[in-house]
Amino acid sequence: MTHKIVAIVFLLGISVTAWAQSEAPKKISRRPDIPGTFALELGFNSGQSAPKDFSLGFFGSRTVNIYYQYDLRILKSKFSFVPGIGLSLERFKFNNDNTLAYVDGDLESIRMITPAEAGIVGIKKSQLITNYVEIPLEIKFSTKPDDPARSFKISVGGRIGYMYDSFTKVKYKEDGESKKWKNKEDYNLNKIRYGLTGRIGLGSISIFGYYNLTPLFKEGKGLSDIIDTNTKVKNDFSTLTIGISLASF
Repeated sequence: MTHKIVAIVFLLGISVTAWAQSEAPKKISRRPDIPGTFALELGFNSGQSAPKDFSLGFFGSRTVNIYYQYDLRILKSKFSFVPGIGLSLERFKFNNDNTLAYVDGDLESIRMITPAEAGIVGIKKSQLITNYVEIPLEIKFSTKPDDPARSFKISVGGRIGYMYDSFTKVKYKEDGESKKWKNKEDYNLNKIRYGLTGRIGLGSISIFGYYNLTPLFKEGKGLSDIIDTNTKVKNDFSTLTIGISLASF
């Protein structure tokens, strides 16, 4: 008799559990279903034919891009038009610890000055920082447009950006304490820039490159190249960024 009661209770328990599981409300996902793609890019900057005193360190001269992009598929082809918007945050680290300054208060001319001229000793890092709001526009080819996480992709296009912030930053040590010195100026930098971009990758990872068609400084107001002891010419150089892009779908 006892065995029968145990068996009945066991069967009832299984039945109640199964009923409870079938009646349990389904969990509602709180994750928003946002169309499009968010991209995070990390790249390294170089000055193309820049003056010698604009010598850059590789790891300290970097770019972080944060973009939102949306694929507009062209008919049913493997091509799509990809507009977007985002931020480009750039750093240029100087190898020689020099920094930018205006020439004797002349706001039309700039030059690189040494730590001694800047009146700062014990410099650990010297940087020029430029931040942009940008609109990237690309044409993309995907081998699997309906499965972007497993698709091989190639894209080409361009960007146009507006510089909303710029300053120099110097980290130094004084009396055993680490200190920072910032100077917020535009340094005759171009406020508007545009350039060419391209990327190649698989799934969410790509290698990208960006060449700035606009010189870093305004025409005729940038740094000078010394040709000889008596001759200086303005050097209107551009920048190149190469790095890795990570995308979410």
